Amino acid sequence: MILFRKYKFWKFKNTLLLILSVAFLVYLIDVPAVKDAVHGLSGLGVFGIFLAGMFFVSTFTIAPAGVVLFYFAKEFDPFAVVIFAGVGAMCGDYLIFRFLKDKVFEELRPAFEKIAGSHLSKIFSTPYFAWLAPVLGAVIIASPLPDELGISLLGISKLKNWQFLLLSLGLNSLGILVIVLLAKAV
Repeated sequence: MILFRKYKFWKFKNTLLLILSVAFLVYLIDVPAVKDAVHGLSGLGVFGIFLAGMFFVSTFTIAPAGVVLFYFAKEFDPFAVVIFAGVGAMCGDYLIFRFLKDKVFEELRPAFEKIAGSHLSKIFSTPYFAWLAPVLGAVIIASPLPDELGISLLGISKLKNWQFLLLSLGLNSLGILVIVLLAKAV
């Protein structure tokens, strides 16, 4: 019980869960039951690739989606995997983007203003932040890391929806291409 209370307030619990899930999934890659499950998903064809791409954007689903995309790259045309998984990832990112932009940022604005006051708003208003936030957000989305932080940075910036969609599609497709190339090399 004491351990649970300490875990509840531990600062890096989500990071630990991500690392443990990645380690567990690396272990499971060669398990026959996992291969059978992925093979069952491959029966969905393009829709299965699209779904794997949608799940490729979240902290808790990136590892299993990466494994599924790895296997799909061996089974399907690599170009199709990159395109359809990229479109799926773009859709997943857009759902998160709209949720963060419409709900979370508006809810947190009074808290940020109360905690940080004018200091935080001054930082967000600087020209350096105006170009650095989208660049950092784009780098995070292009990497195989979960997209939530990158989406948050892009959401704070003044990107229009169509700009976000194009950026998300291109960057996620690049990240998925790395997985596809790795799958083809192995």
